[in-house]
Amino acid sequence: MAVLDWLLDSDPAIRWQVLRDLADAPAEVVAAERARVASEGWGARILALQGEDGQWEGGALFPARRAESGGGEPPKGQPWSATAYSLVNLTDFGVDPRGDEVRRAVAQVREHCRWEHAGQPFFSGEVEPCINGMVVALGVYFDQDVDEVVARLLGEQLEDGGWNCEVENGSVRSSFHTTIRVLEGLLAHERATGGSAESIAARRRGEEYLLERKLFRRKSTGEVVDPAWLQFSFPTRWHYDVLRGLEHFRAAGDPPDPRVDEAIDLLRSKRQADGTWLLENTHPGAVHFALEDGDGRPSRWNTLRALRVLRWYEQ
Repeated sequence: MAVLDWLLDSDPAIRWQVLRDLADAPAEVVAAERARVASEGWGARILALQGEDGQWEGGALFPARRAESGGGEPPKGQPWSATAYSLVNLTDFGVDPRGDEVRRAVAQVREHCRWEHAGQPFFSGEVEPCINGMVVALGVYFDQDVDEVVARLLGEQLEDGGWNCEVENGSVRSSFHTTIRVLEGLLAHERATGGSAESIAARRRGEEYLLERKLFRRKSTGEVVDPAWLQFSFPTRWHYDVLRGLEHFRAAGDPPDPRVDEAIDLLRSKRQADGTWLLENTHPGAVHFALEDGDGRPSRWNTLRALRVLRWYEQ
């Protein structure tokens, strides 16, 4: 119970999800807490940072003006403060997409935000499947038409079942990073629209790509593909890790496939004596504000995410 109390002693963005996913609170209690995300705490702060041009920091993927750190140097890593990742923050927080303030903010993005690649409207996506997977997830969440982006992604699935942003540079093998983003988008679209036989089959093939590799191993040798994937970050940005993979399968809602067992063992092994999980491997780059105390410290986000994955697995 102490962990639940600790999780509830936090921002509305976390509280409402804990009430829904771990505390089995009545629907009206969950809805009331969720309604606070747009007007209090992190969600309200993100919404307030939208510029008069309808964008965050003047750009879709990258700020129009590079932020500088204290020494006049730009911060290391990719900036996470432009429009796309600001909207991802809002979806992570679970802001109610039907609220007037949120609908106004999204309409501004739809009308005014264009991708740096070739000036495409934001919800039309661009050319990289990693970005387009994110666009589909955002479009579905905020009730925008992304059917054409979905159709494009279905045509870009690779022979091995996944997707890769580097196809235009000649890659013929899938990337976990790209595949998880496309899967998250396809699942969201399927939930919202019912999907099509083709989109459901594509999602299943993409999931099989991850399952064949036990969510983190090479199919050829069984080696860990990347040790960084064994570290749990939040926000995940464009990066794959084992907890993100497990969260997708929890969201899909099927009974757990035995091939996730090893990933679940890893998840359990990271539980601290006090019942929490730590923040690990934060992806560097400029942010609007920090959500937690930093790597190596107890993380409410990772604890919430881990507990709901285990709940799905154990039920």
